[in-house]
Amino acid sequence: AAIADLDAEIIVVDNHSVDDSCQMVKTLFPEVTLIENKQNLGFSKGNNIGVAQVKGEYICILNPDTVVAEDTFKKTLAYAEVTPKMGILGCQLIDGRGQFLPESKRNIPTPIISIKKVMGFSSGYYANHLSPAAIGEVDVLVGAFMILKKTVYEHVRGFDEDYFMYGEDIDLSYKVLKAGFQNIYFGETAIIHYKGESTLKDKAYA
Repeated sequence: AAIADLDAEIIVVDNHSVDDSCQMVKTLFPEVTLIENKQNLGFSKGNNIGVAQVKGEYICILNPDTVVAEDTFKKTLAYAEVTPKMGILGCQLIDGRGQFLPESKRNIPTPIISIKKVMGFSSGYYANHLSPAAIGEVDVLVGAFMILKKTVYEHVRGFDEDYFMYGEDIDLSYKVLKAGFQNIYFGETAIIHYKGESTLKDKAYA
C-alpha cells in the first residue's frame, strides 16, 4: 500500500529461514523479488546482496519487523528530492506500544560516550538536540529504516560485511558522513519497529 503510487520494487533477502517464510512470500506476494540465501550471511552481506539487484535511484533498507505508514515513502522521497547533499535519511521509529525509540537518531559513539552508555548513562549516545517530530542533521541513523541513493550506497561500498549483526548501521552512517554527505533525521513520518524479530536468540551467539 505504501508504494501503490510509486515506481518501486520490493526485494526480500531471506537469510536461510527455518520456517515457511520463503514459501509465504512466493504464494502471497509473487511480484516480490525473493533472494533465498543458503546460509545466514548476516545483516550486512544480506543487504549488500539485495542492493546489488536494485534498479531504482533510491534504496530503502527496511527490517522485516517493521510496519511503514502509507505516506512514509512519499514524504521521505519528497524531502530527499530537494536535499542535494543528503546521505542517509531516517525517520521516527516507534515500538509496538507506541513509544518513541531514541535510537532513531544517535551521535557517533566515541570511546567516552560508549563507556557511559555501557554504564547506563545514555544522554550523549542519542541525538537529543532534535525532538522526535523535528527535521535536522544527525550523525547516526538506525539500520531498521534507511533511505539513500544507490549511488551513495555504492560510493561508500555499502555495509561492512565484517559486521554480522549490530553496529553496521553506525559504521555506514559514519562512512557516509566522512564522504561529505549529510545524514538527516526526518521526524514528520513514523514507522513501527517491533525490535528483535529478526534476531538470532542464541546465548552463545550473543
